[in-house]
Amino acid sequence: MRKLLAPLLAALTVAGVAPAASAEDVKANAQAGEKKAAMCIGCHSIPGYQASFPEVHKVPMLAGQNAKYMQAALAAYKSGDRRHPTMKAIAASLSDQDMADLAAYYESLPKEKAAVDAKPAHEPSAEVAALLTKGGCVSCHGANFSKPTDPSFPKLAGQHPDYLFVALKAYQTQHNPQVGRANPVMGGMTAQFNHAQLKEMAKYIGSLPGELQVVPQSRFR
Repeated sequence: MRKLLAPLLAALTVAGVAPAASAEDVKANAQAGEKKAAMCIGCHSIPGYQASFPEVHKVPMLAGQNAKYMQAALAAYKSGDRRHPTMKAIAASLSDQDMADLAAYYESLPKEKAAVDAKPAHEPSAEVAALLTKGGCVSCHGANFSKPTDPSFPKLAGQHPDYLFVALKAYQTQHNPQVGRANPVMGGMTAQFNHAQLKEMAKYIGSLPGELQVVPQSRFR
């Protein structure tokens, strides 16, 4: 296979059409990301801003989120693994470099980072604790839900509970062209719970102190 591909790659290079770099080869630039964020600030930089699809909920806080996770999320919206009309339209216009830059920019915010204890500020009820244990949530998102065990996993503590609930339900949704998220791990985890249980888990996680914030920004910059 390599012998067959080598002449083609050489020909493309000679013709001035270099092979596209993979997402892993892209070097993120937070300063460049700041200049590209105009399409994001209309929703994600307004405190309390609510989306109306697939139901009314606050849009997620991005400032302080893990860049690797955000980059993967944008790529999933672009590929259709995450289904959401607005986000798909935005992600479709982004290159791998754009995604990396935007993710690095939002990870760099805010300038003053919140200090979060290694343990949750308050313990869940026995019922919610049992749900979280059943879902194995701590094994990926950390004991305080703000220090994931891998940067490809999102920080959850302090995120808007109504958004967390909608996101969790999306992993359960199948065969809907407008709504849903394809992720075998999260799909298997959420399949164990009904909506009332997912809402209780989201309420607890969202009630914890976290590093995520909404950083207001002017549209005129």
